[in-house]
Order: sequence, then C-alpha cells, then structure tokens
Amino acid sequence: MGQLEGKSIIITGAAQGMGAIHARRCVEEGARVVLTDLQVEEGEKQAEALGDAAVFVEQDITAEAEWDRVVAAAVDHAGRLDGLVNNAAIWWTESVMDEDADRLRKMLEVNVIGTFHGMRKVVPAMRDSGGGSIVNLSSIAGTRGIPGHGSYGASKWAVRGLSKVAAAEFGSWNIRVNTIHPGAIEGTGMFLIPESEHADLFQAQPLQRPGRREEVSGLLLFLLSDQSSYVTGHEHVVDGGRTVW
Repeated sequence: MGQLEGKSIIITGAAQGMGAIHARRCVEEGARVVLTDLQVEEGEKQAEALGDAAVFVEQDITAEAEWDRVVAAAVDHAGRLDGLVNNAAIWWTESVMDEDADRLRKMLEVNVIGTFHGMRKVVPAMRDSGGGSIVNLSSIAGTRGIPGHGSYGASKWAVRGLSKVAAAEFGSWNIRVNTIHPGAIEGTGMFLIPESEHADLFQAQPLQRPGRREEVSGLLLFLLSDQSSYVTGHEHVVDGGRTVW
C-alpha cells in the first residue's frame, strides 16, 4: 500500500517541471490526482500518461471562480478531497531599484493571491472528508534576502506567513498547512545554471550539488501523508544545507 493510498490531491502547475513530478509520485503512492495548469496540451498529456488515477483541469489560479470548478472535479473524481499542493508560480530576478510596480503586482497576484484562493476554496471539501493537508511551495528566497529577488522574495515570504496563519486557523478542522522551501533544484524554470559552473556555485554548500525534483517530491509525499499527521504550520527546507548559515 502506498503512502497516499485512497487520498484525493489537487496539484497546481502540474503540466511540467516540478509539478509534473509531484503528480506522478502522488499517483505512484496510491492517490487520485487533479492536475491543473494553463498549459492545456501538456497538462492533458501528463494526465493521460498517469492513467485513470489522474485528470487534468485547465485553471488560472488567480481567478477565484475557477477554483470552484477544480474542487468539484476532485470530489467528482475521487468522492473526497484530502490534499492541495499550491505549486504553480512565476519567477524572475530583478533588483529592487530596477523593478516595476506592475510586475511586482503580477508576481503577488499569481504567487500569493493564487495560493490564498486555493487554501480557502478547498476547506469545505476537506472538512467534509474529515480533514486534509495543504502544502504551499515557497522558496529559500522566502527565508532570507537574496539579491535580485525583491518581487519573488516578497511573494514567497508572503506565502510563508499566510501559511502559518492558515495553519493556526484551520487546525481545529484537522486541516494541516505547511510550506516547502526548495533551494537550487535541477529541471525547474528557476535553475538556469550551466553544469560547468556547479563546482564553484556549490563549493560552500554542505551537500555540494543541486537538488533533484524527486527529492522535493519525497518531502511533499510525507507532508501529504498520514505520517505527518501531527505536523503543521512549519517551513520545511530542502536545499542541500544552503541556508544553514
């Protein structure tokens, strides 16, 4: 029996990259999964490859009404809702002095407001299922000030704080809320560093290499599963020790 046997999970931004790996690992562990994304063709391909356990729903996470359709699809697909992975996000780097206020608003709209809508919209269905687990993807940029990450860092700090408040408020319904803070992870749109530069970049990091997407998924599976039933309101960093000092 898998870690997530019988559970129903929604994963946003699951058409490619880390979200697609999360979806595959959840299905492998026995879950029924709703994948969402704006990339319809890729999202449908991912769901088809996962078989009957997965369905795809086109979704703009910033549109509140679209969340109702996604939650309904999850309940229709599995008869319940046990987990939400707020994975969808946008990213770029820019100095504070060179950033544009409209671009900052766009970053916050997707990374924070999208996460906000998702958490609120899944609560009724999770309560009906006896509880659940919400996992919000933040970043190590949400734990410290990294030059060039003003807008992105602001959004991921906000996700961190919002998640803590939600954990405090949702706990009486047996709904847990945690954040994952990845460092440099290969195969993601936020990791554009040539392999020839890895040695210099990771020399001062305890584990002297970038992370793998499957290593983030391993932590995610734990937080979605009953093995973490007494874990809520915390930041879980997967960064090879990059931020230990």
